[in-house]
Amino acid sequence: MFYPQFRARRIRGKEVFRRMVSETTLSANDLIYPMFSAFGKGIRKEISSMPGIYQQSIEHIVAEAQEVHELGVPAVILFGIPETKDAVGSDAYAEHGIIQETIRALKKEVPGLAVITDVCMCEYTDHGHCGIIKDGDVDNDATLELLAKEALSHARAGADMVAPSDMMDGRVMAIREILDESGFGNLPIMSYAVKYASGYYGPFREAAESTPAFGDRRSYQMDPANRREAIREAQMDIEEGADIIMVKPGLPYLDIVRDLRNEFDLPLAVYNVSGEYSMIKAAANMGWIDEERVVMETMLGFKRAGADIILTYHAKDVARLVRKGYELALSTGCGCP
Repeated sequence: MFYPQFRARRIRGKEVFRRMVSETTLSANDLIYPMFSAFGKGIRKEISSMPGIYQQSIEHIVAEAQEVHELGVPAVILFGIPETKDAVGSDAYAEHGIIQETIRALKKEVPGLAVITDVCMCEYTDHGHCGIIKDGDVDNDATLELLAKEALSHARAGADMVAPSDMMDGRVMAIREILDESGFGNLPIMSYAVKYASGYYGPFREAAESTPAFGDRRSYQMDPANRREAIREAQMDIEEGADIIMVKPGLPYLDIVRDLRNEFDLPLAVYNVSGEYSMIKAAANMGWIDEERVVMETMLGFKRAGADIILTYHAKDVARLVRKGYELALSTGCGCP
């Protein structure tokens, strides 16, 4: 069918018809909001490279989590800034560690909000790497024991889901086994199955105070040049017991999101990471882009690529815009070049 018999603008001409034929939908239920919990009291420190995002002590985490819940965002994912760090990341699996205490506070004060925890060592080690260092690199198998202990401590504190992000081989199996053996067989795992060694993580490393003291993470995170390897990584995590698989970062890897969507039928998450957030914020601050439109277009891009779940620092703004209606976010003009 071709012009003039077919005219695409007949449907595009009215908002009601655009809504009726929309191929991709976005709701607050698709979102997870990352939060940074800091040891101490009275702390609410804005992250310089991530406007609007804060390191916060537990009372402020609870207050913002209540706001998140009221906006209809169903879950948060927690990252911790402990009081002290050491070579083996002891606070990561301490009974009264920063994340464990934050979980307890959130489950008490905002019980309707799902609490997901990042399971990794980099925020808790004094060297900033994701596990135990041996001969200048992370010892994979020795680290598995600590990751399993960390996940179990989160489960005992009341976490609704754990999310290992370390990229150690075999960590999903190790976590699944210890959870099952300890009576947490129903606790789901959202695996950072496909996590690339990316330059887009820069602002996060300020937020989580997790910059490596030496070297980098390319010995355990994926090479950005690799596509087929993503299928192998995801398949391994699924076979080890992952309930949700994730791609991180988001925007530079939409082809990987689509590949995984085509290959697997598990729920699929994507992490709209700190660098992606900061670039939008910086460009909007300079007046170069319409922030609301670009944020919503980005979210729809993730969904269109095949993601079911989006972890994003924009979650509160997206929930507000969805509540108003996406067409209202486009009401400032046609956006023609």
